[in-house]
Amino acid sequence: MPNPDQASQPHMWVDEYGDFLFRYAVSRLRDVNSAEDVVQQTFLAGLKHFDQYSGKGSMRGWLLGILKRKIIDFVRERRRTSQQASDEAGNPFDQVFDRNGRWTKESASTIRQPMDSLEREEFWPIFRQCLEGLPPRQADVFALREMDDLSTEVICKELSISPSNLWTQLHRARLRLAICIKTRWNQDHS
Repeated sequence: MPNPDQASQPHMWVDEYGDFLFRYAVSRLRDVNSAEDVVQQTFLAGLKHFDQYSGKGSMRGWLLGILKRKIIDFVRERRRTSQQASDEAGNPFDQVFDRNGRWTKESASTIRQPMDSLEREEFWPIFRQCLEGLPPRQADVFALREMDDLSTEVICKELSISPSNLWTQLHRARLRLAICIKTRWNQDHS
């Protein structure tokens, strides 16, 4: 491990922090090309604002903070340019609720079944596949809320959406994830 002074030198960043930042970005954006772009933007912003690094925290943490901001910017831009149709393709409500808005008999029990197996290794690949299958806007708000643990206020401000729109997007994302996980779980375990 290099000494801290070496790791804080910009010419060492790619070797020291590149893999970590890239894995973080891929886990949030679910796209290798987009992850590469935001990591590259992170390094460029770090170089541009290197004089602002106070040295109080770790260089890795400072760069991660920049990356998180770049991811939010990317999500915001993707949201602006995405088509409304991709968000509305297919309605998971029809598969889970009856005409009166109540859970169908089989939905309430079957959707919860794989969630009892969170500790199982086979759950997480299924979860990742299902997360990648969400419409981009839903995947973004889900990742920001559930994976990055950002507050409603922060997400709404950053994405310029209302709290009710955020709740709707999260609700739809959770329903789609539940349906997808259940479907894939049954395919893999039947």
